[in-house]
Amino acid sequence: MRSLKDYDANRPTWCPGCGDFAVLAALKKALAALDIDPKDLVVVTGIGCSSRLNGFLKCYGFHGVHGRLLPVATAIKLANPKLTVIGAGGDGDGYAIGMSHFVHTARRNIDITYIVMDNQIYGLTKGQSSPTSAPGFVTPTTPFGVKEKPVDGVTLALVNGATFVARGFSGDVKGLTEIFIKAIKHRGFSFVNVLSPCVTFNKYNTYEWFRERVRPIEKDKDYDPTNRELAIRKAIDSKGIPLGVFFEEVRDTFEDDVLRVPSHPMVEEPIEKRNLKKLNEIVEQYI
Repeated sequence: MRSLKDYDANRPTWCPGCGDFAVLAALKKALAALDIDPKDLVVVTGIGCSSRLNGFLKCYGFHGVHGRLLPVATAIKLANPKLTVIGAGGDGDGYAIGMSHFVHTARRNIDITYIVMDNQIYGLTKGQSSPTSAPGFVTPTTPFGVKEKPVDGVTLALVNGATFVARGFSGDVKGLTEIFIKAIKHRGFSFVNVLSPCVTFNKYNTYEWFRERVRPIEKDKDYDPTNRELAIRKAIDSKGIPLGVFFEEVRDTFEDDVLRVPSHPMVEEPIEKRNLKKLNEIVEQYI
């Protein structure tokens, strides 16, 4: 059985108190509980404070451009389905420039886990409003307050066909660890939105603010994680902020269909059978 030290890498450089510390801690605990070998783990990130996560975790990693982590994660999973592939980014990365990739990855049901650290702000670039900022929120880019209705990642994932949808909170590492374990074990597209306070630029959505509003969805009398329609109603419920697994179903993954022909993943193709000449011709077109 592996320990947390097996996943230690560089020391995190987030602001003291950042909610992303809890995400990293919970993810390490989940990986250790699942006994995942770091050599079989790939964490793909985009741009933003949260996207530094793979630099603080001992595993393979790919730091992509803003909003493009999910296509990279999809390609890695298709090339080698034996790998555990995790995507991690922020609300700006995932719900702004990366929105279309989020929607299409959800409906394809590729077997990866996607974690969004949602702090309702752009932290890396000094506190501009993000797609999840509340109406009226004043920032350098919204001096008269945000005018748009905020994006809800949980609802988006549910209506676009994700087969595992959950919400966690950085103020509850134990609960977040349990969610991550379930998400990684799930075969299909697993989405986890994590309420992860930015202590430097967002003085409104604080740990205290969330603690007054969060509640475990499992305690709802009509809770049924197999009912997508009910899960959507729970996601848009205005009575507090439910935490936990909203929905889970089992169905064929994207790679189940794509990899039937050929019958083996790309990474297992013998090197002598690869058409390197053709590959070089394609590469030269972009040089």
